[in-house]
Parts: sequence; structure tokens; C-alpha cells
Amino acid sequence: MKKVIYDVCIVGSGAGASPVAYTLAKAGAKVLVLEKGPWLTEKEFFKDELAISLHDAYNPKLSDEQHVIEEEYQDEDGNSFWQGEATSDSGWTWWNGTVVGGSSNFMSGYFHRLKPVDFRLKTEFGAIKGANVADWPISYDDLEPYYAMVEREVGVSGRVVDHPHQEPRSTDFPYPPIAEVPISSWIDKAAKDIGYHAIPVPRAILSKPAMGRQSCEYSGYCSSYGCSSGAKGGGRAALLNHAVASGNCTIKPNSKVYKIATDSKGKIIGVHYYDAKGRQQSVSAKTYVVACQAVETSRLLLASKGEKFPHGLANNNGQVGKNLLFSGGGTGSGDFFYDQLSEDKVSELKQVGPFVNRALQDWYKIEDKAFIGANKDGKAKGGTIDFLFHQNPIARAGGTQWGVDEQGNDKLLWGDALKQSLKQEFTTYKTLRFEVFNDWLPTNDCFVALDDEVTDQWGDPVAKVRIGYHEHDLEVGAYLAKKAEKLLAALGAKNIDSSVSGYPATNLMAGGCRFGDDPKTSVLNKNCQAHEVDNLYVTDGSFMPTGGSVPYTFTIYANAFRVADHIKSRWQNSLS
Repeated sequence: MKKVIYDVCIVGSGAGASPVAYTLAKAGAKVLVLEKGPWLTEKEFFKDELAISLHDAYNPKLSDEQHVIEEEYQDEDGNSFWQGEATSDSGWTWWNGTVVGGSSNFMSGYFHRLKPVDFRLKTEFGAIKGANVADWPISYDDLEPYYAMVEREVGVSGRVVDHPHQEPRSTDFPYPPIAEVPISSWIDKAAKDIGYHAIPVPRAILSKPAMGRQSCEYSGYCSSYGCSSGAKGGGRAALLNHAVASGNCTIKPNSKVYKIATDSKGKIIGVHYYDAKGRQQSVSAKTYVVACQAVETSRLLLASKGEKFPHGLANNNGQVGKNLLFSGGGTGSGDFFYDQLSEDKVSELKQVGPFVNRALQDWYKIEDKAFIGANKDGKAKGGTIDFLFHQNPIARAGGTQWGVDEQGNDKLLWGDALKQSLKQEFTTYKTLRFEVFNDWLPTNDCFVALDDEVTDQWGDPVAKVRIGYHEHDLEVGAYLAKKAEKLLAALGAKNIDSSVSGYPATNLMAGGCRFGDDPKTSVLNKNCQAHEVDNLYVTDGSFMPTGGSVPYTFTIYANAFRVADHIKSRWQNSLS
């Protein structure tokens, strides 16, 4: 039987992979997508709180597949050292969506664009000691048409309003805003009263049926949950379904790629993977695209050693895995007690389903000489603040089992005391929360390597991730959190507090294969093609040299569409 040679083989199926499959398949190319996880659809995406809150339902068991996480510690003499721990021991999962469509199935869909300043961070604010800040090799103008394409093809609902940091746009949003809870109007008024500019949050959620998908059902369960209506713009629902329908895209779920093979000249000649039954398989293509999320993409390239690449595919400059990014920032909250509000206000607060859908970007660029992290001109890159309710009752009940004894120590509650604690939690107040997003600066202490000892269920080395952060990230996060606290105070909230952390949000990862013009300091060129491997592209968030101050998925989608156009043009030229 003749072996099939595809035009394009894509490893991964999320936000970085699906636009490539969609674009090439619609153009007539034969595309193969290899996805390690299962192929689930809306029928499997129940709003199961126990599956999300207590079980990592859509990811591998840590006993089968894991990571090793390196954290910094100090010895008795105050000397710093790095210590790794396997996640099968810590229980700290670093997976977030091992299914067809990847983690885009489980996002909240906050689709803020990057702004022009994000593409030239070093030029705008200068070097920062201890950080590997670099400008992008493309501009906002290069990506803007593809942001607009994502809004159309994936489906983004929103409303453009004037505010001090509004980025340039060629079009309005193709879908009207999704429904909002009444507190959104409270935020609008309070923000205006104190000189802030509240803006609607663009969401990758359909506000009306389109493209064979239903509109949002407002169940109240979005973040971390699969979408049972298909309204959320995950890669499978929005793009892969159409790619498969073209007849030119084949998806093989439960296929774990473990090596990309190269010939003596360094050209890729095939991909080796384990199928659903654990059998070793291989496949060939003319062009290869890796898009299995930042950590796992770096792991795969490092594991793909060959005659020309003894240290890993496209890694003769030692840059694969370096400059890993997460998202800086933190969280905060304020409580609204029902006995201090009118019946109308309480009724508005108790509404569930629709979204808060409000953000602040007044300090996307900080101009404050009193800010400790400002440069000599009194400027620094800031970020975004998003407001939200946590609707999941199981998660909300998580702390109610604890009380305080007469000595001020924690004590476990049960019986009537536990019932009373639960009643108080659910009937006397509601908490409005905020999340801060700011740049996670790339450093030499945040990277991916292969572990020397720990392996996965197939016997392959797992990724070892060092998670060092830059103090500047915390300074910016704290500055923004205080601004958000001021708005909560203006709303009349009580028990206002916030915190920032150097621990990474594992659902927000990028970098590791940064793109750039210099092959000595980057893995990919401006088209996300490997400097050293002509038929290799990387299209997930790995390409980003800096992350910006918004969630990454929108930009990953947009860049993947941009690169897909390049690959399509190259493929079409090869036919003539």
C-alpha cells in the first residue's frame, strides 16, 4: 500500500494549529493534524463542576504524563538554588486542554488585541536589567488585518468605544456584544465618576447564531469549561470542523508525536508518533507545523535530535526553550453585602448567566514618575484589568468548611456549623473580582529543558520548566491592582484586597521559540519559519518574544492566520 505524503502535517490542534489547517485545507492542500488528546464535541462538554473543580477532566493523568517544575529556594546561608519537583508528586497540573482544539476549548475568550506599543517594547521603554526584552520583527500594522480576520472567522462579539489606549482598527466587530449583568452599568458609572474609562470586553463568543454554530446560552459556566452550544470560538468548533468538511483535512486524535526526524542535510523527512493503541507510527509531509503549546513545542523540538541537530531540532544556537513567557499580574476582589443594599440592587447582583464584560486599560502605558518601575522618562509598560464573577458554586464553597477557634486557629467545621457557613456564603453577599494582566518579562531563569530522569508513559523525557520571574512584573501588577481597588471602593465594595504573584498562570504560556531577524538570538524568522529548517514552522504562542498585557489566544490565532497565508502562497507556488 502506497504511503500517503501530505502537503502539510500539523502537530497540535489548538489556536496556533487550527487556522493553518483551516486556511490550507480550504485552499485545496492535503492536511494532517496529529493531536495527542481525544476528539470531543459539544455532546461531551457538560457543565460538570466536579469534573472541572476536583478533577482535571480534559488532561492526562499526572501518573501517566507530567512535567518537572523548577522553583528557586534559599539555603540556610541565604544562597539561592533551583530545585525541581515532578508534578506527579506536587499535584500541580501543567496541562490545560489535551483534546482536539486544545486549550482554546476552555478559554474565557477575552479577546483584547495587542497594541502597537507591544511590538516595540525595547524601543519604547528601553532595556530592563535582567530581562531579555526584544522588539518584534513585525509591526501591529502587519497583524491588524489578521486580527480582523479572526473576528470574522472565529467570531468575536464586541463594541468599539473611544478610550485613551484604543488601538487602530480597520473594521468594527462583526457581532454585537454578548449580554451583560447589571453590575456592568455600575462599573461604567463608578469609572466615569473617578476619571477612569471602562470598556466592553471583546469576547470570542457568538452573540447570535452564525457559521453553523449556536449563540451563547448564558449558562454561567465559561472559563475552564467546554462550550456545549458551540458559541465559544475554540479551534475545533470555529475552524477545524470546517477544515474537515472541506474533504482536505484529516485529524488523528490520540496520536502522541515523540520525534520529528531529519536527514543528513537537516531537512525534515517525517514525524514519529504513538497511535491510540500505543503502536509506533510515522507520517511524511512536504511542510511541517508544530503548534502544541509553548512548553510541549519546546519539548518536542529538544527531543528531535538528528545528525545536524545534536541538541534538538532548530537548536544549534541553543535558543529552543529559552525566554519562556507566562502572564504577569494578579487578582483582587471586593464584597457587596445584601443587607447594605436596596432590594433592586440585590436583585441585580443575584442575576447569573450573562457576563460582567468590563475592563480597564487606562494604564496600558504607565506615565507616572512616582512608579518604582518607571524608566528615566517616568514611563513603563502597564496592562489590562478585567472584572468578573466566579459562577461555579463548587469552587465557591471550597473555603466554607473552615472556621476559627477561640485561639484564632483554623478549625474544620461540620454539622450545623458547616451548614451555617454555607448559608452565609451563598445568601448574604456576592464578590466581584478582577484579574490583572501585564507583561511577564523574558529572563534567563524561565525556560524549558528535558528532564534527565522523569519520563512519560511512553518512556520519553518530560519537559523540565524553570519558572523564574522578574521583579518588575510584580511592581507593574501591584500598581494596576491598586487602580482596580480604587474602582471597587467607588462601587461601595467591602473587604477589598488584592495580590500579585510570581507564580505562572499555566493557562497563559508563550515564548520558547521566539521569532526575530537574527538567527543567533531567535529560533524563527518573521514568518515563523525555523531559521535552520526550511520546511518547519511553529505557529502556537512559542513565537512571541514578549507577551503583551492581554491574554494570548487572540494574538496566537491572528499570527497563525498570517503564517498560514505565507505557507499557502509557498505551497501554491510549488504547484506552478
